[in-house]
Amino acid sequence: MPFDVIRGAGVPVSHLPFSPATGAGGFVFVSGQASVDDSGAIVVDTFEGEFRRSVENVKRILAAANLTLADVVQVRSYVDNPKDIPEYNRLYREYFFEPFPARATIVNCLGGALKYEIEVIAFRGTGA
Repeated sequence: MPFDVIRGAGVPVSHLPFSPATGAGGFVFVSGQASVDDSGAIVVDTFEGEFRRSVENVKRILAAANLTLADVVQVRSYVDNPKDIPEYNRLYREYFFEPFPARATIVNCLGGALKYEIEVIAFRGTGA
């Protein structure tokens, strides 16, 4: 099945070989987004700061596909330190609301370079 690459103004770029997001059928698949600036450089911050920057990057990518976080049907999160899980759940509720998307959270997985990363799948409808 062919797919389209989601690009647009404000969509973070990466020096790594992946698209920010792809669309196929009625779905948009957003690649893992971390605390990076528009040029793809890592922005080191507190867990909260990295979480917010990562989710804001997802929002910008979704906006390029005319979608919002309300269109997200699945979230996969990577939390480097298990002690950040309570803060992660608190922050998550600021961005995602009931009915919540399906979710998986993986811990101890980022090797210390990042504190948080998120990837999502959003539904754009059957007419896309």
